[in-house]
Amino acid sequence: MSEAKRMDPMSGEKVEVDGVYENEAGQAQKLQRGDVFPSDLILGETEWTLTEFAFDNHHDGRTDPRLVPKENDTDKIGKIDHPRRQVDQNR
Repeated sequence: MSEAKRMDPMSGEKVEVDGVYENEAGQAQKLQRGDVFPSDLILGETEWTLTEFAFDNHHDGRTDPRLVPKENDTDKIGKIDHPRRQVDQNR
């Protein structure tokens, strides 16, 4: 969908996606699914834009230690330790 034809939610409508929303005045607010978009005290009804999704996983910003390759690992053949490395299929 083009940017010109996008219809942002208005105040009073229900939130469909968890995340951080920003209104026309630039005020950000974290809303959850099922909440109602609030009205602005000065502007009244405003449009809301989703600026950030709310994720429950990786909330600390750390990678799961099981996914990090170890230096002393003996089975490096079965692990991909570089994005460009391909696993040989022995064909």
